[in-house]
Amino acid sequence: MNNVKSKLKGNLKQYSMLIALLVIIVFFNIVTAGRLLRPANVSNIVFQNAYVVILAIGMLLCILTGGNIDLAAGSVVAFISACAGQMIIVWHWNVYLSIILCLLMGLLVGAWQGFWIAYVRIPAFIVTLAGQLVFRGLTLLMLNGLTLAPFPPNYLMFSTGFIAKDAKIELWGMNINIVCLITGVAVALIFCVAQIINYRARKRKGYETDKPLLLAIKMLIISAALIFFFTLLAQHQGIPSVLIILGLLLIVYSFFTTKTVVGRHLYALGGNEKAARLSGVKTNRLMFLAYVNMSFLAAVGGLVFAARLNSASPVTGTGFELDAIASFFIGGASAYGGIGTVGGTLIGALIMGMLNNGMSIMGISSNLQQVVKGLVLLGAVAFDVVSKMNLNWPTLRRKTIASGGPAQTLHG
Repeated sequence: MNNVKSKLKGNLKQYSMLIALLVIIVFFNIVTAGRLLRPANVSNIVFQNAYVVILAIGMLLCILTGGNIDLAAGSVVAFISACAGQMIIVWHWNVYLSIILCLLMGLLVGAWQGFWIAYVRIPAFIVTLAGQLVFRGLTLLMLNGLTLAPFPPNYLMFSTGFIAKDAKIELWGMNINIVCLITGVAVALIFCVAQIINYRARKRKGYETDKPLLLAIKMLIISAALIFFFTLLAQHQGIPSVLIILGLLLIVYSFFTTKTVVGRHLYALGGNEKAARLSGVKTNRLMFLAYVNMSFLAAVGGLVFAARLNSASPVTGTGFELDAIASFFIGGASAYGGIGTVGGTLIGALIMGMLNNGMSIMGISSNLQQVVKGLVLLGAVAFDVVSKMNLNWPTLRRKTIASGGPAQTLHG
């Protein structure tokens, strides 16, 4: 019985940020009289926060390398948006060719910054701070202080469209997008099957696993949340096209960080670079690839954000890197590197998104919103750290006493 209680307590601590997210959603839905979870607003939240999730995933790989961040991410978003505007609006180039060229431009930006960081060994803070100034300046030069608009409709579908939005039927007295609803059920089933397969694989290899009851509870709660989310989307216009992009990125990067050799090497690099190098890990190459990937995802974020605003503006991307950094720290990433997950980063981004949207609905000024978000960031991380300290305290106490250490100082 004690083991079950300990395991349950451990899982509660492990999912502390998920609990915080649920509390925030319930709180804002109550104080906004249900407006937060209205179908139209849920779709709006997806569109509003797509760029944050995209940038946060890229930033996670940078932080895993040893606590490094990319201060140039917001400026790269602006630069790529300006490139897209110049190619598509001014020069009238083919939309799909322009998108490919913008993504290639993102890779080149990442290679430029990654070279100085990985091979010349200039600190990432300095290189990306310089990049922030350089690419913001290039954006201003390219746009000449003007805003380029509008983009053609086939480009806007990249970020503002919906999948099969006319596939609606009468159900439960409402017009429901059947494709969206079926997709939600399918995603929930795939999640449950994946969890069961992973559980059996870990059990077969002798790894530690959750108790079957706890696994069943986890599957039930998350599946219900997924179906509820897609049901809300189905009551509006269906699946936002940008959600497909986010889903693919989450799946690919979750697999990459947990199931591939290169992904495991990233964690090893962040845990101890010297030990990783002595073990045969090509640390310079990993650092280089992390920043190439970051700028590539910044390019994706720039294209998505430009489509959402239907314009390329000189002020695009201002402060975007701060939202991304806050997201993965709230999601449990370590400031020293080697610790962090894509799932945790998603939760952190959702917390930031719900705070932004909820306070906007309440009519709270943007200045006060900054104060609240800063305090919530500090409080959320402190809550997670204290929770883990409390969880490990009994074990630490037993080990200290057993080793004949200063047990007299460990009271309570």
